[in-house]
Amino acid sequence: MKKIAILIVFLNSITFHSQKLNFTQQDSLRGSITENRIWWDLQKYSLSIDVLIENKFISGTNKITYKVLETSSNLLQIELQSPMKLMKATQDQKDLSFKKNGNIYLIELQKEQVIDATEELIIDFEGRPKTTDKAPWEGGFTWTKDSNEIDFVATSCQGDGASLWWPCKDHPYDEPDNGVELFYTVPKDLVAVGNGKLIDIALDTIKKTKTYHWKVINPINNYAVSLSIGNYVSYQKNYKGKAGVLDCDYYCLKQNFPKAKKQFLQVEKMLDAFEFWFGPYPFYEDSYKIVEVPFLGMEHQSAVAYGNQYKNGYLGTDLSGTGWGLKFDFIIIHESGHEWFGNNITHKDIADMWIHESFTNYSEALYLEQEFGAIAGKEYIIGLRKNIKNDKPIIGQYNVNNRGSDDMYYKGANMLHTMRHVIGNDGTWRLMLIGINQSFYHKTVSSKELEKYICDYSGIDFSKVFDQYLRTTQIPVFEYEIKRKTLKYRWTNCIENFDMPMFAYLNKRQIRLTPSTSWKKLKLPHKITDFVVDDNLYIESKEVD
Repeated sequence: MKKIAILIVFLNSITFHSQKLNFTQQDSLRGSITENRIWWDLQKYSLSIDVLIENKFISGTNKITYKVLETSSNLLQIELQSPMKLMKATQDQKDLSFKKNGNIYLIELQKEQVIDATEELIIDFEGRPKTTDKAPWEGGFTWTKDSNEIDFVATSCQGDGASLWWPCKDHPYDEPDNGVELFYTVPKDLVAVGNGKLIDIALDTIKKTKTYHWKVINPINNYAVSLSIGNYVSYQKNYKGKAGVLDCDYYCLKQNFPKAKKQFLQVEKMLDAFEFWFGPYPFYEDSYKIVEVPFLGMEHQSAVAYGNQYKNGYLGTDLSGTGWGLKFDFIIIHESGHEWFGNNITHKDIADMWIHESFTNYSEALYLEQEFGAIAGKEYIIGLRKNIKNDKPIIGQYNVNNRGSDDMYYKGANMLHTMRHVIGNDGTWRLMLIGINQSFYHKTVSSKELEKYICDYSGIDFSKVFDQYLRTTQIPVFEYEIKRKTLKYRWTNCIENFDMPMFAYLNKRQIRLTPSTSWKKLKLPHKITDFVVDDNLYIESKEVD
């Protein structure tokens, strides 16, 4: 069960990089744990939606089950973004009044909310949700046709939030402990795919519709709840994994079935690799699923959205420029990696989105390492460095729904690769990754919590390393000077007291150095003829006179 953090922090604890950002009241109401959120704990969503494709219109109800934690407020905050409309709210069959403030609805509860009691709130809603042709980088509904001119529809809402299309507690810190049930009603000739396992399909011969009932029993973040509609065919191929037999289901457009059967063979290799590095797939009870969608992809929990055109690489290209990126289907590997980092372990605030993206980007290299060897993983992750911008810090501003730089992908992954080689023991590194997934299993976490875990487990104080790479745009420079038998060295272009240990090769032998921001000296009994800094480290090096 996910524990709700009740401490509200409105400012970053440390500010390393000044940014002039203007945030609104809506940003604060959306991004912070307000008094009208903190007193109740999500238990379950039961979401029913009718989809009128021809009108790009949806209507439905969401039954929210929650537990009362405290009785400080009789107002309950729900989000639903315009142009969607909240039509009615009821509790115990009594209509409730509510006030709208932008995308925020404050619902006034009439009955006494007793601590530890479990209550239900039913919300009716409808409207034409935001349409997008830029998914997944922009949230909304993608309404399109497949190559046979049959309706092909899907949702995506990371960053923008699930309240784009259904009413919810739209903040990542609190997930429904007992999951979500989904009832999607669509034209009878189409298939509606949701998260979790398919429970039932009900045919309405009068309305000529089918209602697909999907059920997730594990906690799930709002943005990972998905709806995909199309002329799907499906097949199943189970996987014998570390936690038993995992149901693996594949939904593809009918005309793409032959290509899907071939491309999706990579799933078993992916599961082998990630269960080795991270531990068992986190949602055995809810199955693993790939669903073809009309956009590139997204990490929808237990229903990975796939639109990579059945090509290896990223739409057929290698993001690393090394050739290794064409050895795997980027969307299958990357979005599945999010099942561990993003879905199993979820950030409490989107400012800490690096927890999702840095580890998942690094999972691509770990997959390559498992399949093709350590050199493949190393060359791939180093090759990604050319994509780093260093435009702004990786960690964003807290409590205003603000994410940091996209460097959370490539730079964050290279930070992890650097730390792995500072630790210098791959067995420890692997057990730490498994331990992270065990210790924070089905939980929401903050960057500080995860940073502390890594420091404690590794026995190395990485606090300055996290501050340097996550909270500044500076890349540390290792300065050194060689004079016959003496190596002189230090860190520059870094925060105060930066002290990351490192490995180098001196006269072709590996040595461990502990630089600081002050000059240090290493004296040898023989002349230094060769000195090379370990290229696994994402740093710059400079020999000075």
